[in-house]
Amino acid sequence: MKFKRIIKIFLISSIVLINISCDQISKDVARRKINTHEIINVVKDNFILTKVENTGAALSLGENLNPTLKIVFLQIFPLIALLFLFRMIIIKNNFSKMTILGFSFIVGGGIGNIYDRFLYGSVTDFMYIKLGFFNTAVFNMADVSVVIGTIFIFLNMVTTSKENNLKTSL
Repeated sequence: MKFKRIIKIFLISSIVLINISCDQISKDVARRKINTHEIINVVKDNFILTKVENTGAALSLGENLNPTLKIVFLQIFPLIALLFLFRMIIIKNNFSKMTILGFSFIVGGGIGNIYDRFLYGSVTDFMYIKLGFFNTAVFNMADVSVVIGTIFIFLNMVTTSKENNLKTSL
């Protein structure tokens, strides 16, 4: 039993660290190779690289907060929440593997962006997708991790709900 727990902690920690590493490596390359507001068309004008420093949260929310509130709401509270979530997925045994995977991606992505806020005072965003009427905000790999993690959790909820509905109808 103890060996199984060690493996669980190792796998969750590895997924979190891989997400943080992918985020930080890609941001380091973006900081060194892309000038601020430079536009690099990767796939025509559908996938664009452009570097911006986001001093707020998603969609620049909170960028106009005073410095103390910014630290509290964009660094301390999110870090506490992510550490709590990390602790929960390690300790609790009632989460599905897909949910654990999703939460691990979310924790890794969240920590990647918080790390930037602590170190640089902003988060480096550098990717943009434009497909017809669908346009994203400028984002980074930490944001991708959070979205993928959310999709894993959502898919797990949908499939679990369908399975439960099927069982109750039989």
